[in-house]
Amino acid sequence: MSHWQTAIAHCHQRGEGFVVITLLETKGSTPRDQGSKMVVTDLHTFDTIGGGALEKLVTDEARRLLAFSVPAQQLNHFPLAAKANQCCGGSVAALFEVFPPPRLTVAIFGAGHVGRAVVKVLGECEARVDWIDARVEQFPETSPGNVQQLSLEQPESYVSKLSDQTLVLVLTHDHALDYRLLKSLLDETEIGYIGLIGSQTKADRFRARLRHDGIPSSEDQRWRCPVGLDSVKGKLPMEVAVSIVSEVLSLPQSGDPAAQGVPWKSVQRVLGKS
Repeated sequence: MSHWQTAIAHCHQRGEGFVVITLLETKGSTPRDQGSKMVVTDLHTFDTIGGGALEKLVTDEARRLLAFSVPAQQLNHFPLAAKANQCCGGSVAALFEVFPPPRLTVAIFGAGHVGRAVVKVLGECEARVDWIDARVEQFPETSPGNVQQLSLEQPESYVSKLSDQTLVLVLTHDHALDYRLLKSLLDETEIGYIGLIGSQTKADRFRARLRHDGIPSSEDQRWRCPVGLDSVKGKLPMEVAVSIVSEVLSLPQSGDPAAQGVPWKSVQRVLGKS
């Protein structure tokens, strides 16, 4: 049973939604004390607030809230005898903090200067990042908590693992690998945004090769080269990275729900305070 803090870090790295449950107040005889926490995901629970029927009620409620995919806070009161059929007879007030999966999932192929700069920027954003390169020595010793480093001898083998909602950035050091990745992405997925680093000349050459390899021109709308916003100038790695991430963040995302908090009067009511 993982500690709740370890579980949160694990969920962030995997881009998995989760709910943190905290016992804000306990009265009478209760399985765990005030301040106890647990983490609930769609499939797993981590740590405990005491087990038994109470934990089953809390887990079910956490998963119900998680299904809405909306950041939220909710405070519930659980009399253990009345709601959980537990003979200890106390009661708890539990705070549910809902952290849905990030709306933005990005796969970055390439851990060179620009790739590292892009990861630095996306590491500060609400995003899940899969970072792929064959050269393990190119990765830094530590990465932001929302970044998963993947060292693969054949980076293009990861294409089959991508969902069609993923945004892809091809930023490698090798034009031949760039082309293999682009062709695989167009041939094997329905991914709608593929950003490829390079010049207009490179883009023209790749289009000609794609036509020769049987990829129709209708697929050209799915990839962009040079990647990045033209309005963001500069050729330094961080300047290029800002241009690329600006373009990625400007793309339409599905839903932008506002976080739902707990009204203060509700907190007072559940905790029995005036």
